[in-house]
Amino acid sequence: MPMSIPTFAHSQITRDERGVYSLQICDAKSLNILATPVTQGLTEAARWIAQQSDARAVILRGTGEKAFVGGANIYEMAELDPSGGRAFITHLRHLCDAVAAIPVPTVARIPGFCLGAGLELAAACDIRLASRDAFFGMPEVRVGIPSVIHAALLPRLIGQGATNWLLLTGENVDADQALRWGFLQFVCDAGELDTLVERTIHPIAESGPRAIRSQKALLQYWQESSLEAGIDRSVQAFGEAFETDEPQRYMAPFLSRKR
Repeated sequence: MPMSIPTFAHSQITRDERGVYSLQICDAKSLNILATPVTQGLTEAARWIAQQSDARAVILRGTGEKAFVGGANIYEMAELDPSGGRAFITHLRHLCDAVAAIPVPTVARIPGFCLGAGLELAAACDIRLASRDAFFGMPEVRVGIPSVIHAALLPRLIGQGATNWLLLTGENVDADQALRWGFLQFVCDAGELDTLVERTIHPIAESGPRAIRSQKALLQYWQESSLEAGIDRSVQAFGEAFETDEPQRYMAPFLSRKR
């Protein structure tokens, strides 16, 4: 019997037979703008996906090919006072945190514009794939506010100098520059983005599900730990892998080919 997927505001969740989930931003204007109701609905959807034991990977995407996310809602921001500003940005923080907390690999599918809050949301994903028509920017200073929350991930992703340029100029860069900086892992021609995404998703879905979750947890731990603590944790994780028969099952085809 097919699993029932609940509905969340401004979100469409699908799941294929492999356990690959897709979280699509819906009804958020043509550029998938993050107004507060959109942000809250997506946060609830991401938290629900994180709880699904059958999840193998998650694709995060917008609706249409004009944008991944064109930014936060400037009309809403124009009416904010200090208290409202803190509440508004906290909702966006919760969304990025919810995506980062998903325990399986997350892939941002990026066509068109990826700006401001959209770039931060992409930064919270594990892997970022884009079409060559994509543009990336953090334009906040151009409208009188600083880039905050998950912009703090950028120095470790693209380096301090590139982060300085992006946040202090408010200018955009194209997909090729984002690839050279290391923000993107791969780019492709327009119309081939779904194929590129599948080339990344397929080996993840074919790998041991416990191993993938363990590997992601290690990758996240390594970002904050010392080298020695990271190695210690990895020794523990390696031993834990043998608590089930997953290693034996996934090694069996390799062993049979060697005979």
